[in-house]
Amino acid sequence: MEASLCAFPTSKSLPIHSQSQVLTLNFTRIPDPSRRRQPALGLRTPSLPLIRGAISRTKKEATVEVVKQQLENCYLVAGIKYKGLTVKELQELRKSLPESVKLVVAKNTLVGKAIEGTPWEALKPCMKGMNAWMFVHTEEIPEALKPYRSFQKEKKLEDNDFTGAVFEGKFYGPSDFKALETMPSRAEVYAKLLGSLQSPAISLISTLQAPARDLVLLLKAHVKKLEEEGSGPQ
Repeated sequence: MEASLCAFPTSKSLPIHSQSQVLTLNFTRIPDPSRRRQPALGLRTPSLPLIRGAISRTKKEATVEVVKQQLENCYLVAGIKYKGLTVKELQELRKSLPESVKLVVAKNTLVGKAIEGTPWEALKPCMKGMNAWMFVHTEEIPEALKPYRSFQKEKKLEDNDFTGAVFEGKFYGPSDFKALETMPSRAEVYAKLLGSLQSPAISLISTLQAPARDLVLLLKAHVKKLEEEGSGPQ
């Protein structure tokens, strides 16, 4: 804002160049800090709870996607009691696991969403309390479980046991893990099943009554043997 004040000459004689004087004043408006600037009409600033809710929802959706990705080409999923484990212990556990085994910490509800409508829904009985989830991407189940057993014994984590697992669509409770941990290796199954092909009929019948996993391994071993024989010297 600008204002001009004019001074007129008095009755006394003044020089011609001093007969009038103009004083110019500039006024600057000082903003009132107590008055907040209002947002433009039609625009509203999102509230903090709304922003936090959106971030939380995004994180949950990302976790569900991570679990779904881990379920691809997965042979076994096992839950582990997570309560009481420190961040350092969790990091050490991850380092002790082979490349074929991944450990994911996720809420039961989010894992439940990821397995909905799949054979992994059999995991639901162990969805109680705080769980870390072990995803095994190898047929060598005993070798995959062994590192955690060693870690559990070394750190004296008796309370942090397996809460359950699903293998080939079947649920295994904590007391059933011995069956998983003592399963024969793939090489042992190959040797046993190939040997049964050269055994009497009664052995062949017992072979045909074996679990589906063993029969699949038998067929793979038999195909491999035929390929080796076919690629030999003519």
